[in-house]
Amino acid sequence: MQTPRSRSVVLDVGNCVPDFSSIKRMLQTHFEVDVLQAHRADDALAVLREQTVHLVLVNRKLDCDYSDGTEVLKSIKADPQVSHVPVMLVTNYAEHQQAAVALGAEYGFGKLEMQAPATIARLSQFLGS
Repeated sequence: MQTPRSRSVVLDVGNCVPDFSSIKRMLQTHFEVDVLQAHRADDALAVLREQTVHLVLVNRKLDCDYSDGTEVLKSIKADPQVSHVPVMLVTNYAEHQQAAVALGAEYGFGKLEMQAPATIARLSQFLGS
């Protein structure tokens, strides 16, 4: 008898409804995941403290107030209770990806490259195949 594989949990932070839906659809097409949504750093930290999350995706500019998504990244990495959770920035701009990596993030992806094999491979490191 085969043991059922547990589902990974991804927390998406700061994306508008259409982008959240696109990211969720892409993730669920390629991985066995549940995708949660948060709008701000405090929402994200609350979710991370309450349940196991395998990966956090943070929009470069939060939809709710257009604040900088790297502030969410900094908040997560500064909290010893949740700092171990991998975080990726969602942006098409390499310079913002590099800045996020310098703050402790994993190299993320942009919305224009969501379906790219390199993006799927990058995500599979955290979400399985």
